[in-house]
Amino acid sequence: MADKTETQVVIGGKMLTISGYESADMTQRIASYINDMIDEYEKLDAYRLQPADIRSILLQINIADDFFKAKKRIDQLEEELAEKDKTIYDLKHDLVNTQMKLDTAQKQVTQLQEKASESMREIGSLEAQLKKKKA
Repeated sequence: MADKTETQVVIGGKMLTISGYESADMTQRIASYINDMIDEYEKLDAYRLQPADIRSILLQINIADDFFKAKKRIDQLEEELAEKDKTIYDLKHDLVNTQMKLDTAQKQVTQLQEKASESMREIGSLEAQLKKKKA
């Protein structure tokens, strides 16, 4: 498990010390995300006119909404990845089967070429015998 870190961040104009197992960089990114959300909502009159506890709840709801949307997108991407993995597996399986058929066909071609050569020699031999008999 990673070492516990303490990181000082500013959220909503207040200096906080955050303790956790995330890197200091990640903790700063989280603080930045929250500050961006606060800044975005502070621009809205309807938000600013709400009591502090309601603003906090609204902010939490919007952060949770972002989280669930991101989670849903991750689930969709994981499903797409699983489908693509299955497609790749099926294509590899088809490729192996096709390669085996090709190998079999190449062996058959080689055998037929050998038979054809043998037959051509036999035909030549028979023609030579036929000429001898005619002569």
